[in-house]
Amino acid sequence: MTDSYIKRILNARIYDLAVETPLDDARLLSQRTDNKVLLKREDLQPVFSFKIRGAYNKLLQLTDAERDKGVVAASAGNHAQGLALSAQHLGVKATIVMPRTTPAIKVDAVRARGAKVVLHGDNFDEAAAHTQKLIAEKGYTYVHPFDDPDVIAGQGTVAMEILRQYPKHIDAIFVAVGGGGLCAGVAAYVKYVRPDVKVFAVESEESACLAAAMEKKRRVKLPQVGIFADGVAVAQIGKETFKVIKDNIDGVITVNTDEICAGIKDIFEDTRSIAEPAGGVSVAGLKKYVAEHGISGQTLVAIDSGANINFDRLRYISERTEIGEKREAILAVTIPERPGAYKDFCQALGKRSITEFNYRYADADKARIFVGVQVSADPNDRDELVSDLRSQGYDLVDMTDNELAKLHIRHMVGGHASGVAEEMVFRFEFPERPGALLQFLNLVAGRWNITLFHYRNHGSAFGRVLVGMEVPAKERAQVRKFLAEIHYPFWEETDNEAYQYFLS
Repeated sequence: MTDSYIKRILNARIYDLAVETPLDDARLLSQRTDNKVLLKREDLQPVFSFKIRGAYNKLLQLTDAERDKGVVAASAGNHAQGLALSAQHLGVKATIVMPRTTPAIKVDAVRARGAKVVLHGDNFDEAAAHTQKLIAEKGYTYVHPFDDPDVIAGQGTVAMEILRQYPKHIDAIFVAVGGGGLCAGVAAYVKYVRPDVKVFAVESEESACLAAAMEKKRRVKLPQVGIFADGVAVAQIGKETFKVIKDNIDGVITVNTDEICAGIKDIFEDTRSIAEPAGGVSVAGLKKYVAEHGISGQTLVAIDSGANINFDRLRYISERTEIGEKREAILAVTIPERPGAYKDFCQALGKRSITEFNYRYADADKARIFVGVQVSADPNDRDELVSDLRSQGYDLVDMTDNELAKLHIRHMVGGHASGVAEEMVFRFEFPERPGALLQFLNLVAGRWNITLFHYRNHGSAFGRVLVGMEVPAKERAQVRKFLAEIHYPFWEETDNEAYQYFLS
């Protein structure tokens, strides 16, 4: 089987449309992991993804009669764009069935390349089922996104380029897996030409269909898949791809959403390009492999498979990156309900930066705060932080790995506070720099009882804080005068409808 794939890969004549992408040094990631890390930049293809290789190679292998029928495919986006551009290049009509959950940037790109788009279903499998219905009705020629020898061979040209571009020793190559086309092509070529090079498949834990198949020694269908990494959101590994992969890889690594987000940031810091989640999967797997096995001094290659991402998803990715890099601890801490308690807690943290601080008055004796604290990448640092705070008498729960806390609770700390009278609410801005929040608390805390506090560091030039204080009516003018004297821009929000509706 492998011999036939080598011939197909060597005979793939795709370079009048696809391009040979660079193999870039990831200098910063190399320093951080103490290895030589190289990134194969498939995000630089004409459709910003490796998928053009397989799609175009398949079209080139079709007969004239098959092309004349028009082609159809199901795709979450990248195969769709590759097929649309390939069909346009060859003058072939293309219809693409895409899940309704596909990012708009991918849908628009497919239409812009002349293909007809049909939105159907909530995942790849539902879209694929509708594709078969169209084939029966219209007689289209099907171009599978991954489970086809010619598609696999097209993707295998990635491996051919890697080994040619870096003829010296490579210890391991990390490949993201959805349906398995790229991994099958890469593994088949690498293991035939340089069997000493390890090949690791990397999957999102929300769609780990290959890991499930390897465990059961047969293909299995996952009951559901997560769509954050939509480019690899496939419920079942391909039949043909599994035949190739199972005998040619050295292991499967699964990574979570936070680790994928951190991988996207790593790629950005080294290349100033923004990978889509599927593009960050391989880097996340590489980092996990290094950390779990104590790897150093090796040459490791990660394939950056694509860059088709909706801009608005960057907010979520940025939010999860610090946790994915193990650089933020999320803690639920109980502190005394008394003036100055916040300042005391900040001082207990020492020089550590606070990334988030959420609080709402609930009890006359104890206050429970939701706080984010910056920690180092050393896995022991978080444990040391927790231990240190407990030794100072703080009752706390580490929620860094709690999905509910990270996804929802952090945004819901608060609500209407019973027992709070004569509350005033102010919004502040201050220059965002180390120690800025503590300096702010030194100026404000202890004078009036704080009943509400919300702060989140978003990496902007200014920190933004919402503060509620219990102030007797006769002291309100005094509060306003005091705040004017601390020289931080502020706005009183006591009469704001949002506050009145949800918090007052």
